[in-house]
Amino acid sequence: MWLIFKKEMLELLRDRKTLFFMVALPIVVFPLLFGGAMYFASQAVSDAQTKTLSYAIVGEQYAPDLVTQFKTVENLALEALPSDVVTEEQMKAAIKEGTLDFIIQIPDNYSADIETSGQIIFKIYLNDSELNSVQDRLSDIIDEVETTFQREAFARLGMNEDQQVTLLDPMVIEKVNVADKRESVGAMIGGMIPYILFLLCLQGAMLPAADIGAGEKERGTLETLLLSPVSRTDIVMGKFLTISTAGAVSALVTVLSMAIWGIVLSQGMAIDFVTEFMASIGIVDLMLVFLMLVPIVSMFAAILLSLSIYARSYKEAQGYMTPLVFVVIVPVILAALPGIELKGAWAWVPLTNVALAIKELIKGTMDYVQLFAIFGSSVIIAGALIGFCVYWFKQEKVLFR
Repeated sequence: MWLIFKKEMLELLRDRKTLFFMVALPIVVFPLLFGGAMYFASQAVSDAQTKTLSYAIVGEQYAPDLVTQFKTVENLALEALPSDVVTEEQMKAAIKEGTLDFIIQIPDNYSADIETSGQIIFKIYLNDSELNSVQDRLSDIIDEVETTFQREAFARLGMNEDQQVTLLDPMVIEKVNVADKRESVGAMIGGMIPYILFLLCLQGAMLPAADIGAGEKERGTLETLLLSPVSRTDIVMGKFLTISTAGAVSALVTVLSMAIWGIVLSQGMAIDFVTEFMASIGIVDLMLVFLMLVPIVSMFAAILLSLSIYARSYKEAQGYMTPLVFVVIVPVILAALPGIELKGAWAWVPLTNVALAIKELIKGTMDYVQLFAIFGSSVIIAGALIGFCVYWFKQEKVLFR
């Protein structure tokens, strides 16, 4: 078995394409892709918030003081409304054509005397399907004017400040969060980490699995290997260990690479935040997270090797393996859904239970007794799949299809 493992690993390390996907891709390409996507997304949001928007006001004669305040808002350019734009439909058309970015309509009941004016409703015509911050830019001014009107109305009614506050907010919910920072952050990102780890393990194992099984068929080296004085069980286990190692190394290299790049490219509080969060997890929980990946990688390796052995060619093997990505995604997404906890039947659902366990370990709320059942059930499933793989490899009709 170890001889086969050594042979397969040497062949794997000699293959530049495999090394690229296992090492270069995680270290350089993945961080660049994720970092580039995040950079352009943040730039798009920043540009939308700072872009100068053109607008017009309808009914400015009702609130000249408010119009003056609107003019002080940065990155807003007030323009005269075209003379042919009068009706609501014409205003909508002007927005759709791009003549103006938005139009704000001030109602004729606008007045500081809110006891008699009734509710004042501003209409904003805009294309809300695009990324913009129109409402955010205007809400500060409108909220300030609203507060002033309220205070003046309360003063006329003879109310003091305490009575005003009570009337505006008669009931207040005060939240006391008993969760520490690790639990709060872990709840946000804990569901994403298993998703990334599982897919990385699967993707890292796919390429060597296709080459070790179907690739050997195409090259004609499988027959030579079968004639060697090595049992078929040892051959399967050697190939299985190679695929498992490739998947685990690919996931580990990618995670370490992204963590290092994140710290290097971050600044100030971001570094402190990452450092503080990572320090709060503890080495034992981190080791348990990666220990939980062992049976998962074993499951993937056994399934991939079985498919590769069955396939007639490298291309056919890749066709069989690609749908596995979707099979893996579903149970991991279930673990990330709110309300799904490591209790009851969920503790026995393959992949989902490990994803939930990793999430709890990151949060620091893991019941460690449950790890025995989760790890044990995962090991049993992985062992059954390895057993099937050995049986599959011993079938002549499978090897020589």
